[in-house]
Amino acid sequence: MAQTVVNMPTRLPDLSNVPAVDEVGVNERVARFQSRSIKKSSKVEALKLILSMIDLTTLEGQDTPGKVRQLCQKAIHLHAAMPGLPHVAAICVYPTMVSVAKEALAGHDINIASVATAFPSGMSTLSVKLDDTRMAVDAGATEIDMVISRGAFLAGDYRYVFDEIAAVKDACGDARLKVILETGELGTLDRIRKASMLAIHAGADFIKTSTGKIVPAATMQVTLVMLQAIRDFYYETGKMIGMKPAGGISTAKLAVHYLVMLRETLGNAWMTPEWFRFGASSLANDVLMQLMKQSTGVYQSADYFSKD
Repeated sequence: MAQTVVNMPTRLPDLSNVPAVDEVGVNERVARFQSRSIKKSSKVEALKLILSMIDLTTLEGQDTPGKVRQLCQKAIHLHAAMPGLPHVAAICVYPTMVSVAKEALAGHDINIASVATAFPSGMSTLSVKLDDTRMAVDAGATEIDMVISRGAFLAGDYRYVFDEIAAVKDACGDARLKVILETGELGTLDRIRKASMLAIHAGADFIKTSTGKIVPAATMQVTLVMLQAIRDFYYETGKMIGMKPAGGISTAKLAVHYLVMLRETLGNAWMTPEWFRFGASSLANDVLMQLMKQSTGVYQSADYFSKD
């Protein structure tokens, strides 16, 4: 039986009006973000903020309930030697592992994010994608990370991509929707800018760079273009949209550069886990190592930190 979709946006944005991206200007701007010097006190605060923005992620075919429970314990207690650290923003798992994460995180204010819509390829029917989304939400997911149909976008079928995002947004119910563009497959900054505006107008609560399954994943250039799309939409509508770079961000130094870019592009209002996330599996440990260095003056061995 056909399912009725309600509360869906219907106005496809005119992507011909999306301004072209000045690639030289983007590269120059990114270089300036990377040259900023950060004082020690500000660096410590930045590192703690980064921890609070991480979506701690496991998305492997070999994921087991035990592995997910271990990851949830790390999300709650990042490092026993440093009490008082913030917890991460979310755990991100496949839909079949959402119920495991929900049980493990009971009583803690940590979001449960789940990839859906035939992640990572997106190569399935809309009905399967909607069922995938509803299954994750019904199991307890508070956030859904969906992938767009890159083939349809690259073929110029923007209406199909727009309607698909809108339908998934409706299927999310109260869960927030992060729309993954898989920027490494879109090819150019101009396409990434258009895909960002398309996703935002279709109902995305966040736009996200990558699945983390292909190279290149997140880059500062791509993230800057997406942040600029968010800024322009905010100036036009007054509505805030979140941003999630994901894949390839594994060091605290690089994550700090992203925070500098975020603050200088969107401002302090976005400097919170509600509006900015890092999709990462190894970033947390490097941030913890840097915090221990700031506290003790020496680096701890990586063996002192859990691998999960």
